[in-house]
Amino acid sequence: MTSNKQPTAAMIVIGNEVLSGRTKDKNIGWVAEQLEQNGIKLVEARIIRDDQETIISTIKEIYKLVDYVFTSGGIGPTHDDITTPAIAKAFDVSVERNKEALRRLQEHYKGTNIELNSARLKMADIPKGATLIDNPVSAAPGFNIQNVYVMAGVPKIMQAMLDGILKNIKFGKKTFSISIACEIGEGNLAKGIGEIEETESDLEIGCYPWFKSGVIGTNIVVRSINEDMCNRAAEKVKN
Repeated sequence: MTSNKQPTAAMIVIGNEVLSGRTKDKNIGWVAEQLEQNGIKLVEARIIRDDQETIISTIKEIYKLVDYVFTSGGIGPTHDDITTPAIAKAFDVSVERNKEALRRLQEHYKGTNIELNSARLKMADIPKGATLIDNPVSAAPGFNIQNVYVMAGVPKIMQAMLDGILKNIKFGKKTFSISIACEIGEGNLAKGIGEIEETESDLEIGCYPWFKSGVIGTNIVVRSINEDMCNRAAEKVKN
């Protein structure tokens, strides 16, 4: 499914371990790349703590502002995995033991020496009315409620979940990108680049400085969903 415009998205990473620096986030960049390839514009990313009120207020604020909200983290079996009940409260629904989620967990653990104990059964608790997100790695599903897609925090699992999600949501126009390298400092380019960007709508120009072997330079990246506009602006930058 493709739209003539670019749907917008926000990414919320939930976890005290990320904010403390103990765990390095690997999800935001990967999600941004996948969305970019599918014509979905990531307009905001946040990292928030495992706190119910913080999760509730963040979801309530963001889901109305974008087309899609993606979250990672906090849906596992431990005491600090509180994302599911928090998101249920954000949408004023109850959490219930989902029969299909339970079946998947039972099937996954059957024949192993791992007990499907009360902690693991918690991963079958889903907000009422939510749709399950498949987890081909470890079975415990994520879920989708309204425009919010709730995924695991473990990168391998999150990536597998997002792969499935992207097969079923609306895409937008692809972003065209041209990179131009020059041995000029960004301070000397700022005025001219700004003037070029102002002449076109739906155009973004980014300047990224570099320093190599004593030489100062800038990578200028021109981006637009309009290929002709992107090429035209790139030529102006080169000249």
